[in-house]
Amino acid sequence: MGYRKSTNVVPAANERARCLANLCVAILLAALPGCRQSPDQGSAAADKVTVYCSVDESFAREILDAFEAASGVEVAVVFDSEAGKTTGLVNRIRHEADAGRPRADVFWSSELFHTILLARRGLLESYDSSAAADIPARYRDTKHRWTALAVRGRVIAFNANANETIALPTTWEELAKPEFARTTAFPNPLFGTTRGHLAAMFALWGPKRGRSFLERIRENGVLIVDGNSAAVRSLLSGRCKIAATDTDDVWMAQLQQATMAGGIPIDLRYLDMGDGGTLLIPCSVAIVKGAPHPQAARRLVDYLVSAEVERLLAQSGSRNVPVRERLRAELGMVWPPETKVDFNAVADAMDEAAAAAREILLR
Repeated sequence: MGYRKSTNVVPAANERARCLANLCVAILLAALPGCRQSPDQGSAAADKVTVYCSVDESFAREILDAFEAASGVEVAVVFDSEAGKTTGLVNRIRHEADAGRPRADVFWSSELFHTILLARRGLLESYDSSAAADIPARYRDTKHRWTALAVRGRVIAFNANANETIALPTTWEELAKPEFARTTAFPNPLFGTTRGHLAAMFALWGPKRGRSFLERIRENGVLIVDGNSAAVRSLLSGRCKIAATDTDDVWMAQLQQATMAGGIPIDLRYLDMGDGGTLLIPCSVAIVKGAPHPQAARRLVDYLVSAEVERLLAQSGSRNVPVRERLRAELGMVWPPETKVDFNAVADAMDEAAAAAREILLR
């Protein structure tokens, strides 16, 4: 039986998280300068905000609901589909900007690279939130157009049953070998975090090695599936033995499998990108250029980039790892060695990597 993400996996934990989130929002709104109500914030334009969100709904909804309950700001949220994660919302922001009618106030993305591209197109506002002051410079735009936090790792998942023990690769390039590729489910690299992952390969290895990777996984029989969760479902159903995915999809599958009679035990492995580190992909938060409700947008951004939200995401089923070192120490979370590839270089390689994927892998 495959798995699907559900808000009903751990209801008691969700209720505790909701109560904690409400308390955190109330404290933040009282403490942060950007969140104190100014005379003109009582207007209708200041007490509503529209969020385009590709963070998984089961985690994002509770955080946004908590902000709404504690702040009095009405939150309208548009989520993307699993298969088209992030890409669909990015295209929507672009089309609305082209039409001169921005509808979103805040873009809360499950990855960073499309957010960088939106900033380069001039589609994001500059806002330097005081709540992000303790976030390392690597995760903040120098022009304050976006803030990144709460990372997930790119990993392979596998059946951890001792009777199903198989050899596993240690690097991403090694995954293209016949013995691995023919047993691997790989998400469509035109969407979601896999699109950024492929671009990171091109940025770090160069186009020649990047294209060679695509050619070899195709020739060696890799299974292309819709997205990260589809890759994990393929593993659980026995269609493959290795699934390329994100850490949160593995954690959630483990939770669900633990509640099922005869559930398959799965585990994960971080693969080396080739420079001694793994790819860690942060979420990102930004205000959309021409946001209809800029004051409420700033209040929500103050909350979403706060240490409290990083803590909530770390304690949720997604187990996002905080970029704040003190939070990692507080929560006892491990930060695996990270690839040195520059986020802007990954964004630079997005179009070329996607074009290669269409030409080689998806033809």
